[in-house]
Amino acid sequence: MLIKSAKFLISATDYKKCPKQPLPEYAFIGRSNVGKSSLINMLTNHSHLAKTSGKPGKTQTINHFIINENWYLVDLPGYGYAKTSKSKKVELGTIIETYLKFRENLTCVFVLIDIRHEALYNDLQFMEWLGENEIPFIIIFTKADKLSPSQIHIAVEKYKSTLLESWEELPQYFVTSSETRQGREEVLNFIERTNTSL
Repeated sequence: MLIKSAKFLISATDYKKCPKQPLPEYAFIGRSNVGKSSLINMLTNHSHLAKTSGKPGKTQTINHFIINENWYLVDLPGYGYAKTSKSKKVELGTIIETYLKFRENLTCVFVLIDIRHEALYNDLQFMEWLGENEIPFIIIFTKADKLSPSQIHIAVEKYKSTLLESWEELPQYFVTSSETRQGREEVLNFIERTNTSL
């Protein structure tokens, strides 16, 4: 897929205030500091489309970007940031949950996982919730440039083994790096194929 245009549309704290045009929508979510903004910028070829920050927990709204005027990329708040207050966690959890459950043109959720870490409870619990609510998702492993090819293989296989403890069938996954642009074409081609099939 060739990215011809990518622009920010709107930030919202309620899925009912999201764009009305019924275009296919792909949401990106993950633990704080997983490299979500950098990945979005790499995929769209825009260095400052999504705001990157050294401070985790920066994204606190549903952020819509329109890509090529025919699909939405959605940047969702992260989860698992320990320094977030309990009330803020509840608020963000409600924003995320209602969007994922009730946004009708949501086509797929990309769950971002830092490939350097073992499977974490928050991530596994979140994917379990997606499965229970029949929300389609794909895993995107980030920061692959931090590991060697053999380390990447070991990390992915270990993650798959953990998932198979509770999943009968493994979700599709992509391995990416915002630094080397690894996985960019695979993710964009998946979106293009999905859009064509709708």
